[in-house]
Amino acid sequence: MATSLHKYTVIEGQNAALGQAGSAFSDTQDNLTPVSGVFVAITVIEDATFTTLVSADGAGSGFIGTTASNAGTGDGNEAIDNGNTFSAGTTIFGRWNSITLASGSIVAYIG
Repeated sequence: MATSLHKYTVIEGQNAALGQAGSAFSDTQDNLTPVSGVFVAITVIEDATFTTLVSADGAGSGFIGTTASNAGTGDGNEAIDNGNTFSAGTTIFGRWNSITLASGSIVAYIG
């Protein structure tokens, strides 16, 4: 069963959606996994490419993925690969169980 913000009060749900459960910084190629919850946003600090972004909810979650099987369901959507660079200052919203950078640095927000 998928996690739902409906189990929270309105304020708790808004805070979770904004990453109020914490954050994690990464500038290495190690796998980044939250201790609890999922990553709900990624802010790029230094231009970044990703090796993997593992969807928290299966296909279609967060409109972005690293393989065709977990890419989003938007019309014309494409999976990302380590050839796609996200510029510093970019924030990506979605739900991910783990993140692995190929290069750059990020702050990943937990919700």
